[in-house]
Amino acid sequence: MLLGGFDIVVIVLVIFVILVLFAGIKTVPQGYRYTIERFGRYTRTLEPGLNLITPFIERVGARMNVMEQVLNVPTQEVITKDNASVSADAVSFYQVLNAAQAAYQVSNLENAILNLTMTNIRSVMGSMDLDELLSNRDAINDRLLRVVDEAVQPWGIKVTRVEIKDIQPPRDLVDAMARQMKAEREKRAQVLEAEGSRNAQILRAEGAKQSAILQAEGQREAAFRNAEARERLAEAEAKATKMVSEAIAAGNIQAINYFVAQKYTEALTSIGQANNAKVVLMPMEASSILGSLGGIGAIAREVFGDGSNPPPRPRPGPARSTPPVSPAPPNPFNPNPES
Repeated sequence: MLLGGFDIVVIVLVIFVILVLFAGIKTVPQGYRYTIERFGRYTRTLEPGLNLITPFIERVGARMNVMEQVLNVPTQEVITKDNASVSADAVSFYQVLNAAQAAYQVSNLENAILNLTMTNIRSVMGSMDLDELLSNRDAINDRLLRVVDEAVQPWGIKVTRVEIKDIQPPRDLVDAMARQMKAEREKRAQVLEAEGSRNAQILRAEGAKQSAILQAEGQREAAFRNAEARERLAEAEAKATKMVSEAIAAGNIQAINYFVAQKYTEALTSIGQANNAKVVLMPMEASSILGSLGGIGAIAREVFGDGSNPPPRPRPGPARSTPPVSPAPPNPFNPNPES
């Protein structure tokens, strides 16, 4: 079947309309923004999804990725404030907030962010000493983030994080730092050992002090109790002497014998305990000594008996025959018994 001229025109128009529709329909994926230019001038930004533009009049200018992106900063040499040369590399995270500004305010966005980050790394790290540089990495990251983020704001970019990955001082400098750290640790160990020794001496002194205090308290308590015992003994001796004196004043011959026998016994004890007395000649009878001791026991029972219960009086009864009285032992202080 041959097509006429009209049919060909209709087919061409249909194909043209289909091409125009395809040219005017734009699909923007999630995480991207498209800028639209009309005769080369920016007009609007297409959001993710299905969008329509005017074919042959409007076109897509830039396809901007608005997801957070990572940018590796290569290793570079940095001279610190104290003239130490170190190598440092970093990583930067950024996100496009305004697609139009990122597309039209700066050319080659990634290269611009990279060079800006490298420049600020040299500036920030060069203003610090080596020790401060190695120990304050968080402070370096904060300063870099603040400076770089402020610099890229006109581009519609938000720098979310800048991290220093590695800082490498020269090998000889690393060895010197290792020796310094070893010396510091040895010094710290010596200080701790000296403090431990001092504390031990203090504790020993405190222990000796407490022991001396307890010993002094014990001696004081012992002296107090000895004094109390001597006081009780003196009271007992005074009481005994008083009772014997009263008995002697009353004419009790047994009290006189008790007093004389006590002195006699004390004299014998002193003679026996003398250092220069090896042999003691006793020109008296043993029966006299035994009799004196027996008299002392009888007198002591009568004198130191329970005063609260006096001995019962003899009841009147039938007269008993009196047993013969044995002669009293001779008195060693009176050689003439008749006198």
